[in-house]
Amino acid sequence: MAGVTGGPGRSGEGVAGRVAALTGSAPGQARPVGGGDICDAYRIELADGRTVFAKTLAGAPGGFFAAEAAGLELLRSTGAVAVPEVIGAEADVLVLEWVEPGAASAGQAERLGRELAALHSSPAPVWGGTDPALPVHLGSVPLPSPPEPLSGAEDWPAFHAEWRLLPLLRRAVDGGGIGPGDAREVERLCEALASGGAAGGGVAGLPQPPAVVHGDLWSGNVLWSADGRARLIDPAAQGGHPETDLAVLELFGCPHLERLLAAYEEVRPLPGRRGRVPLHQLQHLLVHAVLFGSGYGARCGTAARAALG
Repeated sequence: MAGVTGGPGRSGEGVAGRVAALTGSAPGQARPVGGGDICDAYRIELADGRTVFAKTLAGAPGGFFAAEAAGLELLRSTGAVAVPEVIGAEADVLVLEWVEPGAASAGQAERLGRELAALHSSPAPVWGGTDPALPVHLGSVPLPSPPEPLSGAEDWPAFHAEWRLLPLLRRAVDGGGIGPGDAREVERLCEALASGGAAGGGVAGLPQPPAVVHGDLWSGNVLWSADGRARLIDPAAQGGHPETDLAVLELFGCPHLERLLAAYEEVRPLPGRRGRVPLHQLQHLLVHAVLFGSGYGARCGTAARAALG
């Protein structure tokens, strides 16, 4: 999530020991690097010649890194996008292959646009998390799942209202991150979604079956690489709506965004998508209202009003 800062974690020395156990190779010095968001992150060279990326979080919620590892594997399994290889995961540490960063280029962005179009053509079995044993998080905020799986193309509007927007809205209200007027606008939007917003190309657009999505695709979760192919990192992978990934890319800006979106729509056109961007950005704005307060709460109200038209 954009704006989430690093938290307390293990020392570099402690991380090196954990990495040795997971990789079977003696590590060198653990060098702190950026890119861990709420975690501490390290670049570690191993005695066998490999270089790995390790991230840790002391007191991580149950299943936190297992869910991230599973999300990366879900994305990889589609064959559509590139992700770092998962080397090992435990309760408070995740080890991935090291991907050498590079400059964002128009060529990488166009390729990523086509790859995202292919990813979003990959069906998911249900809306939300695909493994009931593993939670889905946006940053440090868990997302609930319905007790009975939902999988129909007509189910997304009600699912999104009941299991994404409203739980986040309640947390934002309870924490003072959104005012009453803006909260009411979000409630109005949820009422419209729950009452059948997908019908006839209404608030939610045409029906969409669940697709494999990254789930938290702000620009910081795109790793531009030296080898010319962007990797996706830090997923909240799940069965979701493809337009949410694209809208989140737009929310905080992304290099060569117009080239990326144009390449995407050459493969997978989305008529009328521009008008639905506020709807698909609202979930992430609500998470930021939960974490960072009322400045984002006001943006939630604006987005809800725009989505309602």
